[in-house]
Amino acid sequence: MKSYDPLKPPDPQEWLSLDEQERISLIEQFHRHARIRLPNAAIHAIMHAIVENQIAMGDELTVKRKLEQLMGEGLDRHEAIHAIGWILSKQMFRALKSDGKSSDWFKSYIAALEDLTAENWRRSGED
Repeated sequence: MKSYDPLKPPDPQEWLSLDEQERISLIEQFHRHARIRLPNAAIHAIMHAIVENQIAMGDELTVKRKLEQLMGEGLDRHEAIHAIGWILSKQMFRALKSDGKSSDWFKSYIAALEDLTAENWRRSGED
């Protein structure tokens, strides 16, 4: 894989065959070439990579289905990745704040994804 475009789904097998750092680098290159200004390009790319990894896992998780739902509600693929990443980052932050009290943050993440819609993503003011 020579480039990444969040508007086009990468081939799942090819994506998952890449080294994690290669995936992150491709995502950083996309944002840099698109001249998208970000407060922290590295963290942004890591979140993108996590979401793309989960999408590439297919039906193993509900993330691919949620991406398709969000796109059906009018988000483009890049926006849908950001919306899922927003939920992921919120759940990770809560888990970090819990001092080990929340042992199953991933279940909370999946539950929060179930509630995610394009409308509540747009209302969040995140982009």
